[in-house]
Amino acid sequence: MRAARYDRYGPPEVLYEAMVPKPVAGPGEVLVRVHASSVNGGELAARAGRLRPLTGLMSRGFPKTLGMDFAGEVAALGSPMRGLAVGDRVWGGGRAISSAAAEYVVVRPRHLALAPAGTDLVEAASLPGVGTTAITALRDRAGLRAGERLLVRGASGGVGSVAVQLGRAYGAHVTGLARKGNLDFVRDLGADEAVDYATTSPGDLGRFDVILDTAGTALSAYRRLLTPGGRMVTISFDLGRLVPSLASILVSTVYGSRRVRFFSGNPTHELFADLTRLVESGAIRPVVDTVHPLADIAGAHRALEAGGVRGKVVVRTVGAASSQT
Repeated sequence: MRAARYDRYGPPEVLYEAMVPKPVAGPGEVLVRVHASSVNGGELAARAGRLRPLTGLMSRGFPKTLGMDFAGEVAALGSPMRGLAVGDRVWGGGRAISSAAAEYVVVRPRHLALAPAGTDLVEAASLPGVGTTAITALRDRAGLRAGERLLVRGASGGVGSVAVQLGRAYGAHVTGLARKGNLDFVRDLGADEAVDYATTSPGDLGRFDVILDTAGTALSAYRRLLTPGGRMVTISFDLGRLVPSLASILVSTVYGSRRVRFFSGNPTHELFADLTRLVESGAIRPVVDTVHPLADIAGAHRALEAGGVRGKVVVRTVGAASSQT
């Protein structure tokens, strides 16, 4: 089968399409024929070698694989499973998945759920990671309530584009921060207000009950915008300012009523099922910037690194010549 690989750290050009053995589902595992996966920011950092200080000796050797999120169909079951059958449309992902940028991937049932009915699977691949992250951040960590004021930093990106939609569905007043060229796009997602971050300082934005931060920078400045009892959730760190960022979170936890929360998503079957219901209800829709064939995995990484992406960059594995070897 075809799969994305890289043999050394470096720019997108180190990525290539390889022919590798097709995996086999063992007992309690599901073999998924992948229709598409998506590119995540963490994969860019890992490919470039920027995560080596964090992973250290735990990092496995080369060649390395890619792909955390996927959408596809069940190709085989390693053992009978209630609620799953060959041919079912599924989606999923998480930290336990690292090789979904391929024609097939083997996963545990807890890392997937039935995909939304009527949704194109290539488009659906844009949602598993960012959708479950937005749900965890706004519903579970921040406890966003109807009528509250929500600020989304990076409102046109992968997580941000879903958070704007979800905030609107939860009945919040949503303000989205994005670059000037994406402001109309953010309003079309459902934001009540869209603000150019390049020309607006944090102090000019007003007060918010909940802030979702996808940038990982200037956490202290944005934390000051919280109302008493307000909650800020960040899903990213500026690796160049890791210590100040961690210090800001720690100080808010120990001394402040306006807390900054951080989490690293590891979604479960239940969370993917929640996302499926939200999509089927119309509360959330996939937002795809570009779709690249697996053979152009380097181009997919270049597109995300270039910035200005609206939603997600998707890597398609169906509709091209394939091999079962």
